[in-house]
Amino acid sequence: MKVQQIITQGLSLPLNAISYYISQELVGIYPQKAFLETHESSFNIEAFANAKLCTLEHDPSTHNQIFSGWNGMNNSIYKYIENASFKITWQEHQFDVLMMRWQEGYCKETYCWLLGDNLEILETFLLTVCEWNTEIRGEILVFEGGYWYKDEELFNSIHNASFENLILGGNLKQDIQDDIVHFLSAKETYDNYGIPWKRGILFIGSPGNGKTHAVKALINKLQIPCLYVKSLKSQYDNPHQSIQEVFKRARQTAPCLLILEDLDSLIEGENRSFFLNELDGFAANTGIVILATTNFPEKIDPAILNRPSRFDRKYYFNLPGLQERLAYIKMWNHKLKESKTIW
Repeated sequence: MKVQQIITQGLSLPLNAISYYISQELVGIYPQKAFLETHESSFNIEAFANAKLCTLEHDPSTHNQIFSGWNGMNNSIYKYIENASFKITWQEHQFDVLMMRWQEGYCKETYCWLLGDNLEILETFLLTVCEWNTEIRGEILVFEGGYWYKDEELFNSIHNASFENLILGGNLKQDIQDDIVHFLSAKETYDNYGIPWKRGILFIGSPGNGKTHAVKALINKLQIPCLYVKSLKSQYDNPHQSIQEVFKRARQTAPCLLILEDLDSLIEGENRSFFLNELDGFAANTGIVILATTNFPEKIDPAILNRPSRFDRKYYFNLPGLQERLAYIKMWNHKLKESKTIW
């Protein structure tokens, strides 16, 4: 009942007093226990438990507030913890967890308090859960609305994209592949010469000339983690926070592919300076291949477009010539049923 009272009393306090009050009360009630408090967004215990990497058992003496949501994509119900006390069993270790959420500004913040017999084990569990949640396994990590989410459907949708079924003129598609493959295998060379191991690549061309297909084909070919930025706008965070979060996750995931599609619409006047600072400021972007696309290079600030070490590899996707058009028709003709042959 003590934990129930802590939750009820804590939620009645001013926002800046809740976490301190709960920490103070828990330490007072359980002075013999090792104690760990975290506000880390990657510490998603529910996802870890749903993957059967630990077990989660709710405390029956506490009112555990569990919300239900609807997944309209597959017409299913999912549940998530709002405020609850539960016991975690992980690798034969057991510890108690109090999870609470409350509104701070426009955002719902999550806090967790862990109580166990050994602080080192609690810290190891924290590291393990955070590392697992930031790994990318058969998904693409998408940034939109100010936060990251894993998109398995997007990952599956690109499986049929390859360089074999991409029609481009000249040596373009081979040059693109050779560039990135050689870069990823050359870390030791970069280190030996003291050159930052990072790459900025820009695909330029009118819509429909193969830029997006080339991006998908690269994702399939490289088999490294892929982070895809759909939008940097958020009703909760300012442009600086969104850009900072994008590059923070990319640095944690590297080596990785960071996709910025339609760069001219992503980077505008209000966030330009923040983007440049993250692109080549004090923080190292080691192992990050930033792959951007644009239909309108004239809309991109020259400081981004033309400055060496930012996007110094530019590939132009020009309108297809006669040979490319014929090859495209033959490729699709081959895919059609014989009764629909047009060539």
